[in-house]
Amino acid sequence: MPIVAQSTETTDWVSRFADEVIEESERRAPGKPVVVASGLSPSGPIHLGNLREVMTPHLVADEIRRRGHEVRHLISWDDYDRYRKVPNGVEGTDASWAEHIGKPLTSVPAPAGSAYPNWAEHFKAAMVASLAELGVEFDGISQTAQYTSGVYREQILHAMKHRGDIDAILEQYRTKKAPAKKQQQKAVDAAELEAEAGSGAAEEDDGSSGSAGYFPYKPFCGACGKDLTTVTAYDDDTTELTYVCTEDGFTETVLLSEFNRGKLVWKVDWPMRWAYEGVIFEPSGVDHSSPGSSFQVGGQIVGIFGGERPIGPMYAFVGISGMAKMSSSKGGVPTPADALQIMEPQLLRWLYARRRPNQSFKIAFDQEIQRLYDEWDKLDAKVAEGSALPADLAAHARAVRTAEGELPRTPRPMPYRTLASVADITAGAEDQTLRILSELDPSDPLSTLDEVRPRLDKAEAWINAHVPADQRTIVRDEPDTELLKSLDEPSQQSLRLLRDGLADHWSLDGLSHLVYGVPKVQAGFSADATAKELPPEIKTAQRTFFALLYHLLVSRDTGPRLPTLLLAVGQERVRRLLGE
Repeated sequence: MPIVAQSTETTDWVSRFADEVIEESERRAPGKPVVVASGLSPSGPIHLGNLREVMTPHLVADEIRRRGHEVRHLISWDDYDRYRKVPNGVEGTDASWAEHIGKPLTSVPAPAGSAYPNWAEHFKAAMVASLAELGVEFDGISQTAQYTSGVYREQILHAMKHRGDIDAILEQYRTKKAPAKKQQQKAVDAAELEAEAGSGAAEEDDGSSGSAGYFPYKPFCGACGKDLTTVTAYDDDTTELTYVCTEDGFTETVLLSEFNRGKLVWKVDWPMRWAYEGVIFEPSGVDHSSPGSSFQVGGQIVGIFGGERPIGPMYAFVGISGMAKMSSSKGGVPTPADALQIMEPQLLRWLYARRRPNQSFKIAFDQEIQRLYDEWDKLDAKVAEGSALPADLAAHARAVRTAEGELPRTPRPMPYRTLASVADITAGAEDQTLRILSELDPSDPLSTLDEVRPRLDKAEAWINAHVPADQRTIVRDEPDTELLKSLDEPSQQSLRLLRDGLADHWSLDGLSHLVYGVPKVQAGFSADATAKELPPEIKTAQRTFFALLYHLLVSRDTGPRLPTLLLAVGQERVRRLLGE
């Protein structure tokens, strides 16, 4: 049974949208479940930008559930859309895949080696698994199943009957006619831009316009299976429709009242579904804010189907550290599954919950992920002690739990950067990892690695997948005798002070105190002296000392935090490498 919890603070964007959606739903459909929606096209890897199309309504729907209302979050899988092009970065793709362009995504074979029956199911499966891990509850709707089973038959016939009204709306946004080739390319570019925005897929034109007039419906060819067709005749009374395929010249006459091998063009399909499903809230990408975009035009066309356009924000793009706006057509962009390899679900949920939809943000796959985890852990501590600000408290609550309850979490969440350093140094050796982690806090030693999972596994995956080989930490096997012999007396004294203090300071906090304290003691100050009590040159001395230790331990100027590195190497080996 869902947990009916008191709503979180109304200072956050989620609560404000929930207020609006509940009010709008009571106006449009009193007594019925609140309906929010997302649209995803499994035309290739579904990336982290597309995830915002899902997380925005999910968070709002979850808030509505927390308040005790019944709500449906629909995800329309636009798997009956045309296969537009072969995306980059898909294993097993080659020029032969181009022969499928124009077919429904569910009619295209899956990439080589896939366990799924077709292209759409292959890419849908990864997203479904990721949404489950993120705690996203939804009702999935396959548009292939909807169209091919005749669910939308009445809506299709209605659209064809009112094709003149639809054409008149679309005409308001059509630009002056350009040369045919230029106009075709412009349509393709616009379609790709909308598809990349994440709000459903896009058609390459507004429908079939020929000598017989305008038609908002595209049959898939009975011979080649592609949508490269033009309707040449249609009778409203009998629903007799004739089309011709421009690819192979195939022509066919069918009764549209019995025909299920085709679909409404995108700018008509989307508003038709708003009306059919009674959608109250659906976000859309910022590209839809321009005149003539699907969301804007759909707001007028939806009235033809007796519905209203959903309320919902335009959401900004999501980027990756050091990478421009994500586009699945470019290939190689990270997916939710990629992020969940290196992030706990709570952290990924938090990144989407803490920013308003119109605020862009980046997801870190580089060293920045360690800072994000530090920030998250600090917030976690503030929440535990009751000092978090209301908006931060709300974002945290939405990250760690849904209306159904708490998401699984790491029982003992040690700092991510510490776990990553240990994973780097030990190369994943579990016995060594447990030894090091159990020594971090001798007063409360770790008894099993399960206490730090899944965070440990995420940190290890990050080290293995996203830290370049030349930045990995390799501890020396033998002392650097030449460097040790070349050291002056102050440097040798610093190493003696460190070696002498190892046994009494063998914990994370103890070693931190020791390595920072050695240069202080050498300069005649107490190891406990604070920065205010010390001259500026002590910082320079500390940096010099740290660089020496790194050179002697890992033959580099820098590396993991020294206390963690020392614990990882072990007392005996540290003493040997430092010249004892």
